[in-house]
Amino acid sequence: MILDPAAPVVVVGASLAGVRAAQALRREGHTGALTVIGAEQHWPPYDRPPLSKQVLTGALDAERARLRLPDGLGVEVVLGRRATGLDLRRGEVTGDDGSSFAFDGLVVATGATPRALPGTGGLAGVHLLRTVDDVARLRAELASATRVAIVGAGFIGCEVASSCRSLGLDVTLVDALDPPLGAVLGATAGGFVRQQLLANGVRLHLGSTVAAVEGAGRARKVVLADGTEIDTDVVVVGIGVTPATEWLEGSGLQLRDGVVCDEACRALGGDGRVVAAGDVARWDHPRYGSLRTEHWTNAGEQAAHAVRALVHGPAVAGPYAPTPYFWSDQFGVKLQFVGIARPGDEVTVAEGSVEEGRFVLAYGRDGVTVGALCVGCPRRLVEWQALVDARAAYPPPVLVP
Repeated sequence: MILDPAAPVVVVGASLAGVRAAQALRREGHTGALTVIGAEQHWPPYDRPPLSKQVLTGALDAERARLRLPDGLGVEVVLGRRATGLDLRRGEVTGDDGSSFAFDGLVVATGATPRALPGTGGLAGVHLLRTVDDVARLRAELASATRVAIVGAGFIGCEVASSCRSLGLDVTLVDALDPPLGAVLGATAGGFVRQQLLANGVRLHLGSTVAAVEGAGRARKVVLADGTEIDTDVVVVGIGVTPATEWLEGSGLQLRDGVVCDEACRALGGDGRVVAAGDVARWDHPRYGSLRTEHWTNAGEQAAHAVRALVHGPAVAGPYAPTPYFWSDQFGVKLQFVGIARPGDEVTVAEGSVEEGRFVLAYGRDGVTVGALCVGCPRRLVEWQALVDARAAYPPPVLVP
């Protein structure tokens, strides 16, 4: 299917992927009505990476974290409206107030929803961290807090721990896995992250699960499964996210931990009229197979590619085949990863020293270099990305003696 340039298009989701999709539509020659629907009330939307770091600590004013948009996009923006249904036959998206939005082309960019900790609903002092409003509420409570308990030692948990320690707060981090981030980056990198946390005064309870969060209307204590009790003023929950696809159930689109797409990011079941991008999209990557990724770089790049496939068709767009990339800033150290790491990969220190906190880890699978982690050496990223892109033999050459 090739989209009529004057046909109405609806973008559901007004964060990074949705904004970049709107920009791409105009760039690709779409001249028709373009509607962007967002559940949040902010436009332009906020960039999310600074929220758990500079915005949380107050180093960056929230207004300066807004995405920059060009003038003259000609977009109708509908904010504070959550999509609740999709009728593909009629070509309509339904809003939570009963309104409907007609389309010939649809971009699904609804992102993901943070997972809540069971048993904490309605308990004050328990925070999820996804939006700028979430950060504002957390900042307000941190101003009078002395102790923070963080449940989940993923990227959000580790970054919030770093931010809270910079504010002088007493921080305890709980996670069922040991080492932190080991499931994503492997044992060597996870061991480094664990040491960083300890060296910066974070108390760790790893290999531990939460049995309950207790308090009379407000969280005051985190109780672990082994009976350990952690007194706290604030609880931050960072135990992952779920793709926001509830509104698509029964629509005819294929859903499986995200909107299932072909290699060009066209949603299966959408008859070529629906594409997906960002955290919500699961697509057929030519190299890595079925893939869904929750990182900033992918949201913007995938939105542009998905729109190209929507406007011009998959033959013109081709497969979406980036080398995944993400980064995290923790305790003044930048961690940058390219590629895909999986359990069982071989890992070697290819450059530098883990003990000194400046190194590159190379990841290998079946004799091929499949990933690289650069820690404290951002200038090395370009050359290591080239090795991963080229499927260099593993173990790779040491590029710097």
